[in-house]
Amino acid sequence: MTKYVFVTGGVVSSLGKGIAAASLAAILESRGLRVTMLKLDPYINVDPGTMSPFQHGEVFVTDDGAETDLDLGHYERFVSTRMHKFNNFTTGQIYESVLRKERRGDYLGKTVQVIPHITNEIQDFIARGAKAAWDGAADIAIVEIGGTVGDIESLPFLEAIRQMSLRLGRNNSAFVHLTLVPYIGTAGELKTKPTQHSVQKLREIGIYPTALLCRADRPVPDDERAKISLFSNVPLDAVISVWDADSIYQIPAMLHRQGLDNLVCDALALTPPPADLTLWERLVDAIEHPEHEVRIGMVGKYVDLTESYKSLSEALVHAGIHTRSHVSIEYLDSEQIDAEGTDCLKGLDAILVPGGFGKRGTEGKIKAIRYARENGVPYLGICLGMQLAVVEFARNVAGLGGANSTEFDPAAPHPVVALITEWQDREGKIEKRDHTSDLGGTMRKGAQRCPVKGGTRAYEVYGPQVNERHRHRYEVNNVYVSRLEDAGLVISARTPTENLPEIMELPNHPWFMGVQFHPEFTSTPRDGHPLFTSYIRAAIAHKAARETTERAQA
Repeated sequence: MTKYVFVTGGVVSSLGKGIAAASLAAILESRGLRVTMLKLDPYINVDPGTMSPFQHGEVFVTDDGAETDLDLGHYERFVSTRMHKFNNFTTGQIYESVLRKERRGDYLGKTVQVIPHITNEIQDFIARGAKAAWDGAADIAIVEIGGTVGDIESLPFLEAIRQMSLRLGRNNSAFVHLTLVPYIGTAGELKTKPTQHSVQKLREIGIYPTALLCRADRPVPDDERAKISLFSNVPLDAVISVWDADSIYQIPAMLHRQGLDNLVCDALALTPPPADLTLWERLVDAIEHPEHEVRIGMVGKYVDLTESYKSLSEALVHAGIHTRSHVSIEYLDSEQIDAEGTDCLKGLDAILVPGGFGKRGTEGKIKAIRYARENGVPYLGICLGMQLAVVEFARNVAGLGGANSTEFDPAAPHPVVALITEWQDREGKIEKRDHTSDLGGTMRKGAQRCPVKGGTRAYEVYGPQVNERHRHRYEVNNVYVSRLEDAGLVISARTPTENLPEIMELPNHPWFMGVQFHPEFTSTPRDGHPLFTSYIRAAIAHKAARETTERAQA
């Protein structure tokens, strides 16, 4: 029988519930337990796929094509379990499911209410998600509740997990509550009152924390922990300090040293072997003792909210771990490059253009791509970054003036990137789309296997086959591929059914690649990712060559 750990948050959002939950999962997994994770989001959107990155941050994509909360990315980075569409659901999905049942008569004419119908549906979704991993045999399912205790939106979720804990019976559930202990500079002290009120609110709902994780910018002293224990009715050893760390990968060891995993195992009546965090200690050592340092320019339009590129920035960190490098990411506004030129790119060791939607900032990205191509700077283009690399090459090398994507210029004289109206999904079903289709249902999403052409850099990176996750609508237009290839561009991977370009590269460049998929979604600190590792190695080599030239000129 699967046991459950419910993770809630209080006082403010963005405290790091996802990191805390994933870190606990990593410790439990190191103790030999089979762990899966779920995220419950209280917003009414059916999924985050059409939400603005400025509001929601990154949209993470699973192997089976689900668009989910970015915390699922943290889950996959910390545990070996792969996430699926059942690992994340929203209030919108819950109500949508209940309303479908009501319309077809499943409730036999009863009045449909939040309790019991909505709360029962939430519990059913939780149980379904827990069974989706390990063939239904997960030892522990860690369930993170989005939002903050006291929010109206979160109340049905909190009521549902209270009921679920009661139904599961003794030793089958535990509650971990993450809350803020702010430092007030003018008073020169940490304040425990917000935590006291947050726990009080939680207890009013009927939930009593097994452990309190107290977030602060510094370790919480024992006196403050004792005060929190007294006023929150939580044992002192269960009041755990979680302070700001240099790396999120230090958190598992931080929580383990304070006994969080023992508290949870005792509450669940589990006696697994001791934790072995050697892997995490090795990763942290690589982060803290780099042998190289490189500067990567990430050219995007969401640079004021770096959470929009969370998986990507973490993938670069992972590549740094596996090359013993400190990777410094400089977020560069593509609109500013378009207006002011490419001087800000000078001195960078590599340039990266990530995915994105919409016309804004695309010309600045194209200027950055041209700079990388003409100056021999290692370049990686992801999704839109690949498409714009094709546009830049078409305009400035292949002689196709006015080349563009029909996403940005429907009347472009050379639509080298276009909306493909028909493709085959992961189950072999033919899907169709056009410009009038719903935004949430017109993308190629999820993992897809493709053969890789021998003798290419892509083959050096991936071998004979690539299997990566997608999230895009537009494709490189096959009508123009032969003309682009004649000009020197290499298509090193294509989809096996539609023959759509998946990877492009420039053979007469130190390192220049564009990929239609999102490799950042499969990168983990444990294994890194071969594409990002190759890219960072190229950045190291480029920096060394530039420094050698500068010394010779001096």
